[in-house]
Amino acid sequence: MRTWIAAGLAAVSTAVAACADEARPNVLWIVVDDMSPNFGCYGETAIATPNVDRLAREGTRFSRAFVTAPVCSASRSALITGMYQTTIGAQNHRSGRGAETIRLPEGVDPIPALFRRHGYYTAIGSPQGGGKLGKTDYNFEWDPGLYDGADWSGRKPGQPFFMQVQLNGGKQRENENWLKTGRKRFGVTIPDVVKPPPYYPRDPVILEDWAAYLDAVRHTDRQVGEVLARLEREGILDRTVVLFLTDHGISHARGKQFLYDEGIHVPLVVRGPGIPSGAVRDDLVSHIDLAATSLALAGAPIPKAMQARDLFANGYAPRDAVFSARDRCDETVDHIRSVRTDRYKYIRNFLPDRPHLQPNRYKDAKAIVRRLRELHAEGKLDAHQERLLFAPTRPKEELYDLRADPDEIHNLAEDVAHRETLEALRKRLDDWIVETGDRGATPEAASMYDSDMKVYVDGQKAAEAEILRRNIAIMKGWAAEGK
Repeated sequence: MRTWIAAGLAAVSTAVAACADEARPNVLWIVVDDMSPNFGCYGETAIATPNVDRLAREGTRFSRAFVTAPVCSASRSALITGMYQTTIGAQNHRSGRGAETIRLPEGVDPIPALFRRHGYYTAIGSPQGGGKLGKTDYNFEWDPGLYDGADWSGRKPGQPFFMQVQLNGGKQRENENWLKTGRKRFGVTIPDVVKPPPYYPRDPVILEDWAAYLDAVRHTDRQVGEVLARLEREGILDRTVVLFLTDHGISHARGKQFLYDEGIHVPLVVRGPGIPSGAVRDDLVSHIDLAATSLALAGAPIPKAMQARDLFANGYAPRDAVFSARDRCDETVDHIRSVRTDRYKYIRNFLPDRPHLQPNRYKDAKAIVRRLRELHAEGKLDAHQERLLFAPTRPKEELYDLRADPDEIHNLAEDVAHRETLEALRKRLDDWIVETGDRGATPEAASMYDSDMKVYVDGQKAAEAEILRRNIAIMKGWAAEGK
C-alpha cells in the first residue's frame, strides 16, 4: 500500500513539474554579428526582409535600442551578464585571452547559469541545430558547463530551454566563397540603389561593399526564417519568446568600434507569449536589458545588482539616456564614452591627440578602409569626409543634435547656444562613470596588454603578425608621448 501511495505521489509530482515546465516559455535569442537596423520594418527599402518583418508584425519592435559597446566581445560580455562591460572589467576587446585572465565580480553570473538554476536547458549554436557550440566571445573566464548543448533538442520532455542562435550577419562580407557564389543564389543588390551615409563617398568600392552588406542582411533574414520554420514544425513557436538583435552596428569607418549611431544603434524585436503584437516602442533601451527581460519572462528572479531592466515590467520606467563605451579594440588603444538622450549625443574622446582611424590590422585589411585611405591620399574626399574620417586629431568633446543632424556631422560642442546642453550631458557622463564604477577610467595594465597581444600575434600568419607588431609599437610609442 505504502509503495503504491509513494509511486502515485511521485507520478503526481512528476506531472505537476511537467505542467509547470510547460507553462514557462522557451526563450530564444537570435544574435547577429555586425549589423545595423537595415530591415524593412526599420524603413530599409533596397531589400526585402519578410521574416524579421514578421517578428515585428507579430511582436514588439524597439526603434531606439543601443549597445553598450560597439565591438563583439565587449558587447557580448555585457549582454550575457546584464552588466555594463566597464563595470565588470570586460571593456577591452578580446581581453583576458592570454596568461592574464579576467574574472567576473562576486555576485555577477552569466545569464545561462541563472536559467540553468531555474530548470532551463541551455544551448548555443546555429539555426540548423546540432554540431558544436556557437560563438560566445566573452572576455571573462566562464565554465563551458553553462551550456547543456548546441541545440534545444537535447532537453528533457517538456523542459523549457534558453537558446542563443548565433548568426554571422555582416561578417558574411568577409567570406570570399559567399561573396563569389552563395550571395548570388538569391540575387544581388545593385550598388546604384544603396544609400550610404553622406560622410562616405559614392565610390564603386564603397557602394559594392554596401550592396554586399545588404545581401548579408537578406541572408540573415532567411536564416531567421529557418529558425521560425523549425519552431513551427516542432509545434513550439507559440510557447517561445524570440528576441532578435545584433551585437553592434555595421562594420565600417564610423560604425563598428565607434560610438556614433552607426556603431551602436541596433535592431531589437521581441515576439512570443505575453508580448504585445504589432507594437512599436520608441523609448531608449540598452541591449543589456535583454538579460533582465528574459529572466522575467521565464519567471526567474533578477539579481538585485544587475544593471539591466525588464522592458515589459509593470510600471516600467523608461530610460532617459543610454550610455556606451569603446576601449581597446584588438591592438588599437582608445578610450571613448558617450551618453545619448532622445535628442542629443555627447561623446568624450579621452585620447584626442590620436586620429579617428588609428592603425588597426583588422579594419585596415577591409577593402572599404583601404579605399578610403587611397581616396584620402589622392585628395578626393570632400571637406566633411576629410574632417570626420582623417583629421589627425579629434575634439575632446562632441555634441550632436540628432533631430537636426542624424548623421552626426556637425559638432556643436563649441557652440555657445548649446552650452547648457553640453554641460548637462557632461555631468550625466561624469556621474555614470562614478556610479557604475567604470574600470576603463584606469588605463589597461601593460602586462595585460602584452598578455593579450602575444595570443593575438601568435595566432596570425607571418605578414599579419608583422603588421600587428608594427601597430603595437605605434601604440606604445604614442602612450610614451602622452598621446
